[in-house]
Amino acid sequence: MSTKVMEVVKKLDIQRYMGRWYEIASFPSRFQPKDGVNTRATYTLNQENGCVHVLNETWSGGKRGYIEGSAFKADPKSDEGKLKVKFYVPPFLPIVPVTGDYWVLHVDQGYGYALVGQPSRSYLWILSRTSYLDDAIYDQLVEKAKEQGYDVSKLRKTPQANPPPEEDDETPKDAKGIWWIKSILGK
Repeated sequence: MSTKVMEVVKKLDIQRYMGRWYEIASFPSRFQPKDGVNTRATYTLNQENGCVHVLNETWSGGKRGYIEGSAFKADPKSDEGKLKVKFYVPPFLPIVPVTGDYWVLHVDQGYGYALVGQPSRSYLWILSRTSYLDDAIYDQLVEKAKEQGYDVSKLRKTPQANPPPEEDDETPKDAKGIWWIKSILGK
């Protein structure tokens, strides 16, 4: 494991970071189905308390699975891109809080794409405002991850439809959280 000190974005504009992000690539994780496609996250800032509502979605077996949580600054007085995320699991009976680090390692000036990780380097995401990211930009982000000490050979591209699916009443939903259970079991 790399001992290099990880650099995060300074002066992260949390307001500009809000909205929908598409997962272009990530390290496989036990919290997401192996066959997940069209994975995305939507962030909404609560102006009153500064907390961020997090909606993570993925499609598996033709059904939309999702989990909701919250994010907040690791240090409320800092302008660094160090956040904490909290989800309650399992999603169908949310009773156990799970908290993790969400560090914004890079975001472009237009807040159109980002590199996100955490201090143990076990998780890594390449995110974009669109469901497609130019190969040259993707390669730049992979290089930045490598410079931060990540083993980028573990990165897997996430299949994304073009245009991306929209949530509607006709989309079958995984209301029982089966995708979450299957992902924990490695399916």
